[in-house]
Amino acid sequence: MKLKIAPNSLFAILLRSPWWLSIVVVVAIALASRAFLPDRYLVFGILGSLPFLVIGVIAAFKQIQALSDEDVTRLLHSAAAMSWRDFSGALEQAYGQQGYQVSRLDGRAADLMLAKAGRRTLVAGKRWKAGNHGIEPLRALSEDRQSQDTSHCVYITLADVGHKTRLFATENQIELIHGPALAQLLHAAAALKK
Repeated sequence: MKLKIAPNSLFAILLRSPWWLSIVVVVAIALASRAFLPDRYLVFGILGSLPFLVIGVIAAFKQIQALSDEDVTRLLHSAAAMSWRDFSGALEQAYGQQGYQVSRLDGRAADLMLAKAGRRTLVAGKRWKAGNHGIEPLRALSEDRQSQDTSHCVYITLADVGHKTRLFATENQIELIHGPALAQLLHAAAALKK
């Protein structure tokens, strides 16, 4: 189960920031506690910094695992050269490594069905090379989700999508995977081949 955090909350901002920023917050809280709290309450003030320490550790772990810009470029260039058969195979491997049961679909919009812990997700990736992604492929994916009674949709593309398409995806709870997120997903599949 994935924990949802509001995108502009302090914790979400710290997760996207360099890890050491969270540690600075921990130190600031500890120093403020020492300066302003009586000795008998000092430990409680310092314990208040614990969530920031956890966020710092999570951010450090994510940043250590993040791909370099060169790796992202290489993986996305590789994906652009793949056939649909190879690309869909890489997606199957990557999602399988994450513990999903993956099934191929011959649907109008969705190409893969992911199942994990009772939750089913539709994945559309066949248009990954298209240079322009309008709302129609996402609308078809959303309709597939309703007809197949699935909880989640993912749309995969090499190119970034326009503002209207991104807005439609957000309104219809369709996750867009492109750029570094797609490279990270493909990296997982490449790691399986080594």
